[in-house]
Amino acid sequence: MRRTTIVLFTLILAQSATAQISHWQLGGSGLSWSENDTTHLFVDFATTPGAIQPTYFTLDETVFSHIDNWAFWRDPSDRIFDYLDGETPRMWKWNNGVPDPSENGSWLIDGDPLTYNPPMADLVEKESFTMDLAAAVPAVAFGFISPSEGFRVDGTPLETDFVPAFQVTASVAPEPPVLEGNVNPLSTLIADVDNNFTPQIRFDFNRQYLRFFRYRRIISILDEDAQAKISKITFSLIGTISEFQLFAQGIPQRSIYKTKITDLGEPVNFGRLFWQATKFRMVDGTPVETPDAEAQLKIEVRTGLDDDPAVYHEYMDTGLERVVSRDHYENALRTRFVRIGSSSDLTERQPKPGIRASIGYDSDNWTFWSAPFVESGQPINLRNGTHLQFRVTMESDSFDDFVRLDSLWLETAPLLAANVRGEVAPLDDPQPASGITQVPLGEAIEFVYDLQADFETVDASGFDLLRIHTGHQTELKSLQLGESRTETAPAEITQEPEGLLIHLPERITRANNPPIRIVFGTEIFEFATTFQSEVLDSERDILPQPVVGADVGEALSTNSLRVLGTTGQTTDFIQNLTFSSSVFTPNGDGINDELRVAYSLFRLPETVPVVLEVYSLDGRRVALVEAGLQSAGPQSLRWDGHDETGQRLPPGLYLVALDLRSEFAADPQLRPLGIAY
Repeated sequence: MRRTTIVLFTLILAQSATAQISHWQLGGSGLSWSENDTTHLFVDFATTPGAIQPTYFTLDETVFSHIDNWAFWRDPSDRIFDYLDGETPRMWKWNNGVPDPSENGSWLIDGDPLTYNPPMADLVEKESFTMDLAAAVPAVAFGFISPSEGFRVDGTPLETDFVPAFQVTASVAPEPPVLEGNVNPLSTLIADVDNNFTPQIRFDFNRQYLRFFRYRRIISILDEDAQAKISKITFSLIGTISEFQLFAQGIPQRSIYKTKITDLGEPVNFGRLFWQATKFRMVDGTPVETPDAEAQLKIEVRTGLDDDPAVYHEYMDTGLERVVSRDHYENALRTRFVRIGSSSDLTERQPKPGIRASIGYDSDNWTFWSAPFVESGQPINLRNGTHLQFRVTMESDSFDDFVRLDSLWLETAPLLAANVRGEVAPLDDPQPASGITQVPLGEAIEFVYDLQADFETVDASGFDLLRIHTGHQTELKSLQLGESRTETAPAEITQEPEGLLIHLPERITRANNPPIRIVFGTEIFEFATTFQSEVLDSERDILPQPVVGADVGEALSTNSLRVLGTTGQTTDFIQNLTFSSSVFTPNGDGINDELRVAYSLFRLPETVPVVLEVYSLDGRRVALVEAGLQSAGPQSLRWDGHDETGQRLPPGLYLVALDLRSEFAADPQLRPLGIAY
């Protein structure tokens, strides 16, 4: 992964001589888009200098000519450490593909009519190439051509070496389950030809969004004699392809731009995220500014304390894993999978020293990707850090509409403390047995909130304001400072519409850093709530610093600012709910890809529908699994980590609810779950 050190663009704020807010900027007068990315998919850097926009496909060039970062594995996650589904295009020959260019198809999409793969297979139907563009494009034609020069061993000119029979299929969604050695057709049939004598092939069709394309050789009369004689030994097929060709007209459904991991040089707080963008519609080949164009911009951000958000592991002789450096993982260890024979599937090696184990997410030092921002000017509400990364997604719901991103900038400012930790629990249950704060919905609850600042690693100026965001009217019950929990009157208290702003009676600094306890009362109306909090400095025009949910002390046991709401009704219809893992990694590597949910149903007079719902921490439902009708007794279901549209959920912490859709009064059974890659 490429990294860079950036320059901060300081803004002089006219309204305050003491302002210390700076801007990190991409585009416009800031950093260059084309020199500060680690991933780009169908992004046009050239049309408008200083801005980025989706590629507009025309019939003058193939779609493949716009792709320069192919992966040549069916499952590249064990070999390409920055690979993410939906960001990296792939091409592979039947089964899982191999890295040898004579097999993996890299010469068939390189734009050079002189390079080609010798068509080889142990069975004719085994020559199958699949292309995953990572995003759907408005496709209009697919074809292939023979090499422009050269001869077969029998003297046949390659430019006339036609493919006698073949099938081409496509789909917009991820490929269906693998059947028959990975040569099953995709859902949309482009061509099914069993009698061809033409070396130059092109099939035109109605414009439609497609992401996956699969070419498959099928047997013809010309192949039967050769296959019968050779049996299962790999042999040369009739028909040589130099280039696959895909043509599209218009804007892809999705374009991705991801920045490098940027080293800011020192830890900073982060404020609001801004951007300047314009919507357009292509009219007769010309972009026309169109405010209501069917196109959207989504921007995600994550912050960190070092230059790599991943944690790499090697197997030990006990079968357990130990942390190793990325360099050791990448260069000294062998992959987990091996191919025994040229036509066999990949198999997993026995876990032992010298073999790559999992790649985890370093959540101790990195935040997870934020929820997508769709409006400029919003605070990102992520903890401070020394490193930063953005992911920009430009989406289109129309073949001819797009959004252009001119510039993007983020406020930064010096720290108020190295970090500020907080945890919350009900006052009458400071150490819940589950470790999770759960309270009845709609009832007035008193909460205890412990806070502790850390100044050990930075020379920070401190703070004197604390804002607690509960989402509803909140009443301060008491403020306590110091180990003795001495109750103290705040200098000022402001009841805000969705929380409290407390002016502390003394400034918190390195020299004066007592533990802080706040007791407040509020009601919870959301399924899941995070009491987002921040500290501020009333003396300077500077950014607030978010409070991080973490262990503050032994008095509370939640280590979190999250609160779950329940209906307050009790039920024993669902019992013994367990997950196969508290964290799982649905990245397609065959290891811990599915979450197995086990539970027991009791006292049901009839079968009832059972559903598994997955929620983000802001209360949005992000996935749904319908288990169907189930009766009393032990039950189970599986979830693959995908949302309701088939996309993998980003890494992070989620809340999983198992519920009965019936007239029975029953609370959903709740459990936290982590997803990591």
